[in-house]
Amino acid sequence: MRVKGGVRLHRRHKKVLQRAKGYRHGRRRLFRTANQAVMKSGRYQYRDRRNRKRDMRRLWILRINAASRASGLSYSQLMYGLKIAGVQVDRKMLADLAVNDTRAFAKLVDVAREVTPA
Repeated sequence: MRVKGGVRLHRRHKKVLQRAKGYRHGRRRLFRTANQAVMKSGRYQYRDRRNRKRDMRRLWILRINAASRASGLSYSQLMYGLKIAGVQVDRKMLADLAVNDTRAFAKLVDVAREVTPA
């Protein structure tokens, strides 16, 4: 007599097919293709959670660079000046200041300009 999956197998299949909701055609109906699609999507999720951090950092640097160049200082000079001055503001906060509070950002640019050699 062979052993069948029974309740456990049905539960596992249901779980996979639930995660495959919204997929098209057999990728949502057939267990094997749905399982492959779900596993692949899991790999994409894992990868892209890391890539999102990379993309956000690139965006922050772009915004800081644009705002600092408008104030007459390049991104690298600004970051170097802030490091020398001992200002510990991360790129996320700097980008937020550059977009939403230009006066505060201008003050930070002035601080960086004062400490960097001409």
